[in-house]
Amino acid sequence: MVATNVETLQHLGVVVIGRNEGDRLRLSLLSVIQPLTTRQGIMPEHQYPIVYVDSGSTDGSVALAKSLGVEVVELDSQIPFTAARAYNAGCDRLLALYPHTQFVQFVDGDCIIVESWLEKAYAKLVCCPDIFLVCGRRREEFPTLTVFHRLCDMEWNTPLGETTECGGESMVRVSDFQSVGGFDTTLIAGEEPELCLRLLRAGGKIFRLDAETSIHDVQMVRWEQWWKRTLRGGYAFAEGAWRYRRTPERFCIRQSFRIWFWGLLLPLLSLATVVMTRGVSVLILLLAYGLLIARITFSTRQRFGLGNAIIYGLFCVLGKFPELQGQWEFIFYQLRQQQRLIVEYKLDQ
Repeated sequence: MVATNVETLQHLGVVVIGRNEGDRLRLSLLSVIQPLTTRQGIMPEHQYPIVYVDSGSTDGSVALAKSLGVEVVELDSQIPFTAARAYNAGCDRLLALYPHTQFVQFVDGDCIIVESWLEKAYAKLVCCPDIFLVCGRRREEFPTLTVFHRLCDMEWNTPLGETTECGGESMVRVSDFQSVGGFDTTLIAGEEPELCLRLLRAGGKIFRLDAETSIHDVQMVRWEQWWKRTLRGGYAFAEGAWRYRRTPERFCIRQSFRIWFWGLLLPLLSLATVVMTRGVSVLILLLAYGLLIARITFSTRQRFGLGNAIIYGLFCVLGKFPELQGQWEFIFYQLRQQQRLIVEYKLDQ
C-alpha cells in the first residue's frame, strides 16, 4: 500500500482536457478535486493545482470548471485543436502558476480518475528516477454495452512492466517532459506513443503499473463511430512512420506495412487473379484472413479470454480497411501540405 503523503502531493499538478464532454467532465474534475478533502492526511492548504483546458466547447464546460474553482485555459479556435496542444497549454499554465511542480498527471475529460492512482503513480516516479512516465489500466465503464465498448476495454489492457508506449491517462516527470519539448502539437492522434519514443531516446523508461488509472466512457454505439476512430489510428500510424522513416526505431513502420498488405495489396492480388484461378484466389484471401484472426486470437487468449480474443482478432482484421483510409488521407494532406483537423467520433462532438 502506498502511503498518502502531504509533502509528496505538494509537487503534483493535474491537467484535464476536454471538448463538449457534458456531465462527464463534472465527474472527471470531481474525481481529482474530491480526494483533496476526503483522503486522510491531505489538508486543504496542501491541495495540488488543477488546470482544465477547453477546446472550443459549446456545452458550458468552461463555466462548469470555473464553478468548481479550477483554473481554466480556453484555446484559441483559430488554431486547429489537438489533444497534444491542449495538454501542452495546460502544463504551461500549471508551471507558470506553480513553478515548483515536479510531476504532472494528464487526464482526458471523459475519464474519472480512480482513487489512490495519483499516490501510486507518484510513488513509482519518486523511487525510480530512471522512469520518466508511468501509466496504468484504463477501464471502460460499460464494457458490455456494445461490442465497440468491449473492444476499447481490451485495448486498454496493455502488458505490465517496462514498455515502449502508453495510452490514456499518464503521469510524467516535468523536467523530462520539458527536456523533450512536451507533446507534438501538430499530431491529431498518437501523441502519447510519439512522446514516449522521444522520452526513450532521452534515456528514460516508460512503465505500466499494475493499477487502475481511470474509468472511461467511449460512448461508441454505431459502426461509423468505430470506423472514424479506427481511421484516426491509421492516420496516426502513417504520420509516425513518415516522420521517423529514417530512424533506427522504425516507429510505426511495421503497423503501416501490415495495413497496406492486408488492407490493399493482398485483396488487389486476389482480385487480379480471380479469373485466372477461377475464383480460388478469393477463397485463398478469405483463408488468409481467417488464419490472421486465428493467430491474433491465439496470441491474446490468455490476456482477454478466448471469447473476447476472437472478437478482438476479427476487428483487428476488419480494422485494416478504415486504417487504410486513414493512411490514404495522410498522403492526401501531405501532398497538399495541409494539416488535417482532428477526427471526432463521438456523437455530441
